[in-house]
Amino acid sequence: MPLKTHQDEQPTLNLTPMIDIVFLLIIFFMVGTKFTELERSMVVRVPPVEKVGPSTSPPAAKIVNVHKDGTISLDRQDVTIDELVANLEKSKDEYPDLAVSIRGDGDGAYQHVANVISAVHHAGIANIDLPVRRKTIRR
Repeated sequence: MPLKTHQDEQPTLNLTPMIDIVFLLIIFFMVGTKFTELERSMVVRVPPVEKVGPSTSPPAAKIVNVHKDGTISLDRQDVTIDELVANLEKSKDEYPDLAVSIRGDGDGAYQHVANVISAVHHAGIANIDLPVRRKTIRR
């Protein structure tokens, strides 16, 4: 069995390709920065439009809770029927496809829920959800 009598060369890392990549990235970002500066300095008159809608997606459905004693809360804040209508009309102006979820207490009078449904319709909102839970049947 032959013995090694000489040392192997230490492996070296060639940094030239890595340095080339770094320089290319620096050039890319410098050129990209110049384009954004040119776009900002351009004078452009944006055309006017008659109807402007929101640029964001519509929010999740508004939650209206009708408690057992008849108190109403909109998004966890107690409100009166008039305040509810005003808040929903304002939200409807911003988001025409606004949805409302009315959660009534199962032990409360249905008249309270009916009053809230009427108020939501008065605010001009047609997309109403009345969530319920499944009753468990014991055998």
